[in-house]
Formats: sequence, structure tokens, C-alpha cells
Amino acid sequence: MKKIEVVAAIIRKEDEILATQRGYGEWQDWWEFPGGKIEAGETPEEALKREIREELSTEINMEEFLCTVEYDYPKFHLTMHCYLCSLLTEALHLNEHEAAKWLVKNELDSVKWLPADKIIIEKLKTS
Repeated sequence: MKKIEVVAAIIRKEDEILATQRGYGEWQDWWEFPGGKIEAGETPEEALKREIREELSTEINMEEFLCTVEYDYPKFHLTMHCYLCSLLTEALHLNEHEAAKWLVKNELDSVKWLPADKIIIEKLKTS
């Protein structure tokens, strides 16, 4: 099975968490945490900062490592390193996503999360 290693930013602002909606591919319209693939020679931290610049045109502060999620999708195995982050600037621009929402903890189930991201949601709801 193909293996994909990615990073994800759980971006928090006060008591809200940023959710982004995929605008492309097999999982179009599902919700996820922003991030993406680690490129050759990059650390997960470098990859996440680059991905957030590419996807949201903003800078983040990586506050702490949250967890690594291992998930088997039908066509590949995903390893996703997740970090709690905050924005260094308020402005962000959706370069790859259809939509974004700031959700408080009791609203996290209001969107259709990608299966691997649901694992993080459960962790966030209990923390």
C-alpha cells in the first residue's frame, strides 16, 4: 500500500479552531485541518510552515506537537503529524480550499471531517 506522510495545523484563536473545506479531488467538500505533504529534506515543522504559507498566505506559530495519526484510506496509508498552532497575523487567504470556518469545541461535529481528521477531533473534544 502506498504511504503518504503529511503535517497538519490545528490553528487556534481564543476558543475557536480553524476548519478548511477541500476544493478538489476524491474528498472534495470534506473538511480538514490545513497542511500537506512533507517534501524531501524538510522537517515536519518546515513543511507545515511552508504548507500554511501556500494554502492560506499566512504565518503560524507552532506551539506544540499534538499527536501522530496513522490511518488506512482505501488507496493509501496516511501518517499525519499534528501540531497546535496560532496565527502570527490575522489575515489569511484561501488559495486551495473552498471555505473555512472558525469552530468552538461544541461545533466541531457540525462539518463532515475527513476520516483521519476525525481522530484529532475526538482528541480535541476531550482536552
